[in-house]
Amino acid sequence: MPDQLYQHFRKFIDISEEDFRLMLPFFRTLELRKKENLLQEGQLCRTNYFVLKGCLRMFFITDKGQEQTTQFAIENWWLSDYQAFQQQKEATFSIQAVEPSRVLAIDFRAQEELLKAFPAMEHYFRMVYQTAFAASQMRIKYLYGLSREEMYFHFIEQYPGFVQRIPQYLLASFLGFTPEYLSELRSRKRS
Repeated sequence: MPDQLYQHFRKFIDISEEDFRLMLPFFRTLELRKKENLLQEGQLCRTNYFVLKGCLRMFFITDKGQEQTTQFAIENWWLSDYQAFQQQKEATFSIQAVEPSRVLAIDFRAQEELLKAFPAMEHYFRMVYQTAFAASQMRIKYLYGLSREEMYFHFIEQYPGFVQRIPQYLLASFLGFTPEYLSELRSRKRS
């Protein structure tokens, strides 16, 4: 665990091993079963999660009672309901393990203390959030600029390993499709 997080930090900032060792107590490790929830809509969002192993998804329940997946997080990605986390309010999203997962959790107060004690972490989190925001912008562009079929084929071309890990019904939810429509697109690809 420590080496994986240390290497991730080093992609964005220069950090000594000694400083990194001092940072570790700010985090706690959680082991999750498949479909175990980390956060439920309406619950106070106190925590930001870093995926060491596995896959998480963020979703909300539509007015029709269906789960709408908005985001996934795999190894070395962060995930939280960021508006609720930042404001320390009730979550509007739920977060669930898609597969057995191991995550590092840092609560809001601990993250604020970490940022004060290690100013370089401000830069780290800014870079991580900018990267995530850029990905979100591209997703919106694809939602508006591509047909549903083009969006699916673009996604599987860009993220082939990801597609292998995600159950098809969750991929359909993320792309805004019904599972039946996704099956139809997959059968077209095979022909």
